Amino acid sequence: MKKSSILMIVGSCLLLSLFYFPLWNIELGAPQYPIPLGMNIYIDGIKGVGEFDLQNIDGLNHYIGMKTIPKPDQMWEFTVFPIVIASMAILGIALGIGGYFKKVKPTYFLGWLLVMGILGIAGMYDFNLWLIDYGSDLDPHAIMKMVDAHGNPLTYEPPLFGHRKILNFDAYSYPHLGAYLMALGMVLVFIAYLVGMKSKKK
Repeated sequence: MKKSSILMIVGSCLLLSLFYFPLWNIELGAPQYPIPLGMNIYIDGIKGVGEFDLQNIDGLNHYIGMKTIPKPDQMWEFTVFPIVIASMAILGIALGIGGYFKKVKPTYFLGWLLVMGILGIAGMYDFNLWLIDYGSDLDPHAIMKMVDAHGNPLTYEPPLFGHRKILNFDAYSYPHLGAYLMALGMVLVFIAYLVGMKSKKK
C-alpha cells in the first residue's frame, strides 16, 4: 500500500504545476506575421507568448468586432479554477498520506480520479463555450463586417483542439505543458489505485 500511496501523492502534487505552467495555447499565424501571435491560457489568466502578442491580437480583433482578451478579474473562472485545483491537490495528498498509514482504501483514490475527471470535462466544456462566445458575439458597429457566400456574418472562434482557418489566419489550439503534467498526474493516480488493489488482495 505504501507504493500506491506514494504514487497518489506524486500524482496529486502534479496538479500544482498548473500554477506555474500554461494549461492551453492558442496560436495565430498569417503571411503578415512570420512569427505567429500566441496566447497561453493559465488557470488564473491569459498571457501572450510574446511581449506584445495580446496587444496585437486585440488590435486585430477590434477591426472585426471581437471583444478584447479578458483580464483575470473579468472571468469568474480565473478565480474559481485555482481554488478547485488547489483543493483537489490537497485532498489527493491527504488521501495518499492516509493510504500510507493504512487509514484510506485505494477505492478512495479511484473516487478522487473520477471527481477530477468530471471537473476536467466541465472545465473543457466551459472553455469551449467561452471560445464560441468570444468568436461569435461581435460588435455590429465593427469597422470590418465579413459575411459568407450567403450573406451570413462570419464567426471567428478558435478551435477547442486542432486547426481552423479564420480569414487569412491559421488558428491552432493545443494543450500546453500544464495540461500534460495534469494528465500524467491522473495516470499516476490510476496506477496508484491498481497497485493498491493488488496489494490489498495479497
